Amino acid sequence: MIDWVALTESLGSSPWLYLILMSVSLLDSFLPLIPSEPVIILAGVFAAAGSTNLGLVIGATAVGAFLGDQVPYALGRRLSAAIGKRLPPGSRRRATHEWIARQLAARGGFVLVSTRFIPVGRYLVTVTTGMVRYSYRQFVLFTLVGGAAWGAYTVMTGYLGGVLFQDNALLAFAVGLGLALLLSGVMELIRRIRARDTVT
Repeated sequence: MIDWVALTESLGSSPWLYLILMSVSLLDSFLPLIPSEPVIILAGVFAAAGSTNLGLVIGATAVGAFLGDQVPYALGRRLSAAIGKRLPPGSRRRATHEWIARQLAARGGFVLVSTRFIPVGRYLVTVTTGMVRYSYRQFVLFTLVGGAAWGAYTVMTGYLGGVLFQDNALLAFAVGLGLALLLSGVMELIRRIRARDTVT
């Protein structure tokens, strides 16, 4: 199995870093076990140190995220009948699918952009988007926005840590990862509150 973090560390000042960022961002869109956030945050730390270009790091991450989102959408659209059979009526999986479908119908743009920041959530939503035949033109638009926002946010948490702790790369990485986890937790809390208010 590839050690993505170690690979990133070894290629921190190489042009190959951008390919790594595109790859982990793409794969993470449908393989949640890929450690994209630590890799991207580490690249942000490298950008703060001047080892790599900040704009290209954000761009490579955003492109990978956008391309990766197209995979579960295509799978959902092509395999909707087969996936639907694995969602028996009355099951929790069926209820989750139907809830996501309702949210997409009511406010698809917000759902697609906000769930890009939730590792498993973005996969479930993009698969469901394909299954319900959500407009591909709108899907492209919102996944472009979501991928760019997620890429910039994730890279900048590492970059901020790198700027604050220029002499300690390990501490900079830890601070960047901590910021990402904290902000993701806040966003998830806001999402849950909004979902609860919608239900009530």
